[in-house]
Amino acid sequence: MIQQLFSLLTVICSLSLLTPVKLVAAEQQKPNIIFIMADDLGYAELGCYGQTKIKTPHIDKLAAEGMKFTQAYAGSMVCQPSRSVLMTGQHTGHTAVRANDLNQLLYEEDTTVAEVLKGAGYATGAFGKWGLGYAGTPGTPAKQGFDDFTGQLLQVHAHFYYPFWIWKNEEKLMLPENENNQRGRYIHDLIHEDAKAFIQKNKAQPFFAYLPYIIPHVELVVPEESEKPYRGQFPKTQILDPRPGYIGSEDGLTTFAGMVSRLDDHVGEIVTLLEDLGIRDNTLIIFTSDNGGQGGTWKEMTDFFNGNAPLKGHKGSMYEGGLRVPFIANWPGKIAPGKTSDLQIAFWDVLPTLAQVAGTTVPSGVDIDGISFLPTLLGKAMQPKHEYLYWEYTKGKIRSRAIRQGNWKAVQNRMNQPIELYDLGKDIGETKNLAKQHPEQIKDLQQIMQQAHSEPRDFPQTLKPVGIKGYVK
Repeated sequence: MIQQLFSLLTVICSLSLLTPVKLVAAEQQKPNIIFIMADDLGYAELGCYGQTKIKTPHIDKLAAEGMKFTQAYAGSMVCQPSRSVLMTGQHTGHTAVRANDLNQLLYEEDTTVAEVLKGAGYATGAFGKWGLGYAGTPGTPAKQGFDDFTGQLLQVHAHFYYPFWIWKNEEKLMLPENENNQRGRYIHDLIHEDAKAFIQKNKAQPFFAYLPYIIPHVELVVPEESEKPYRGQFPKTQILDPRPGYIGSEDGLTTFAGMVSRLDDHVGEIVTLLEDLGIRDNTLIIFTSDNGGQGGTWKEMTDFFNGNAPLKGHKGSMYEGGLRVPFIANWPGKIAPGKTSDLQIAFWDVLPTLAQVAGTTVPSGVDIDGISFLPTLLGKAMQPKHEYLYWEYTKGKIRSRAIRQGNWKAVQNRMNQPIELYDLGKDIGETKNLAKQHPEQIKDLQQIMQQAHSEPRDFPQTLKPVGIKGYVK
């Protein structure tokens, strides 16, 4: 009896000694980071930002249990430069890629957020639309800090949901089930499965999963199970893509709603996976969009859902509807639930923020424009703020630009056009151009814009335009 009691006490003592060790190890484990970015998702196309027609319960839950930003901005009003800003921490007056241009790409001297986190001991993976360098150039994910990649290197390839090949690291993964116009494999699903596999593979070490998903960018198509819940709810509207070879929809509003809901379902799957792996509490999740909701041929669709409400403009414009995006951060135990922040942040703030989360710093000699917003995430009072936010779109001789300073927003749609001025504090819809009433303000903002612009990189024009030939058939 005495011997049994002694053995029991020994086991208890052993467990009591082991438990603190496990706790210390857990506390020392660097947080995982998942950055999910939708493609062309409008500011108000989520329930937590006012959407009433499309259901997004999983993303809404992230917002309810975390922090929602109301004045967050993409890197640009279109996809390619926005991604360059996100990766480099430099706004479009400084970053390498400043337009949707196949010849603009990242070079070896560019430092990405993936390289910063990789240097801090993180496994790094990217899954979706890249857009910053094609095969054989220094701009590919493998050469910009990512260990694993599944997706499309060129943004034009990410327009298609049933291609017959896709990039997996440095190799082409053939998809014969999609050849000859077959719809055997919805490419977003494949990308999503590889993202989950990356998380599973790296569950025992800190990882950075960059998920630039391609939904809901057109072409307008989604598997039937995602459309079914919305069938008959909206006016049946034919929305056909004017470009040859692209899929349109005979019931476009239903298809679009189904695409957004499929994205939401997959965000929910990511959260469930983290919970199943026991790493949910040690993972920061950020969800956003690469620019505003779609205009042009699809303007009617975006407007039906009030996708950019109450903002002016759509993707491709320097107005708020092209630049302001949903932005949600969720980190159990670190970010208090149910918080809303009106801090003005932009994509160039992501690199320094994630570096600080990872307990590292931006390498010396690397110039960035971003400011870490980690203090805001953690509820700290000492949050540095931007003097201004600046955007430009530069492609050859074409340049448009915009700046926000406080509540003032200046927009110049072309360099030979007058500068418009809006007071976003009183006029979030940018309906009243106040330029004539405030000439001194225009002068001051114009001077800042000139200082924020550096000459763009002189890219050799060597790449021939790549269309759909060789990608879908």
